[in-house]
Amino acid sequence: MKYTAFTLYFFIVSLNLYASDLQREKRLADEIADFIIDGEAIYLDSGNHRFLNIYMQSESTQPKGGAIILHGRGFHPNWKDVALPLRTGLPEHGWHTLSVQMPVLHKQAKYYDYLPILPEAFPRIEAAINFLKKQGLKNIVLIAHSCSVHMSMAWLEQPGEKNINAYIGVAMGATDYKQPMKKDFPFMQLTIPVLDIYGSKDFPAVTNNAATRLEMIKMAGNSKSDQRMLIDADHYFTEKGDILLSEIAQWLDTL
Repeated sequence: MKYTAFTLYFFIVSLNLYASDLQREKRLADEIADFIIDGEAIYLDSGNHRFLNIYMQSESTQPKGGAIILHGRGFHPNWKDVALPLRTGLPEHGWHTLSVQMPVLHKQAKYYDYLPILPEAFPRIEAAINFLKKQGLKNIVLIAHSCSVHMSMAWLEQPGEKNINAYIGVAMGATDYKQPMKKDFPFMQLTIPVLDIYGSKDFPAVTNNAATRLEMIKMAGNSKSDQRMLIDADHYFTEKGDILLSEIAQWLDTL
């Protein structure tokens, strides 16, 4: 019998099972929660688990909306190379941000190891959306990097797009050696605008499939969707956080 990610999610929740490493996640949270300078550490409930988030409000009197930021594999919501520049920079462009702790495994875990726990991300994404809505924000954007693209795209298949207004995938399609993607991202079923942004020095799985991703994004038919490549940026956008922020903020202003 074949199980969808959604079915597996309900199986995990109903039996109170977690395949992710909750102890490692707790260690990550303990290491950063007391040392957050910009923003506020808050804990949200994903059903049977409370997880760390970092919330930062824009000082704008008329905020443009809320941006949910999902970090890459094995990191945390204050990760310096993608999460931190976006969660602290977008408020300067009028966006409240909520950076979410995603499920993690052990440090040596690969792409195929993460596939069974993709559904654990679903209630976290939904809890983040509900939190922003309670703050009075109606325009909600989901920004995911690397492994969190796989998690959030699986959530979008449910479909989750009815709860967000735009999607940004950073370094989309990242996998590991001899571990190709099991299925394509559901671009064709999405009606919301999508930004596919990656670096010219990204992993081969990301750069080699960029043209295919763009073709599927265009076929979905949203005129505001786009794909952008940042010259000399690697998979983690090392020392390119400001440029990544600028590109994302500029695209958001076109919506």
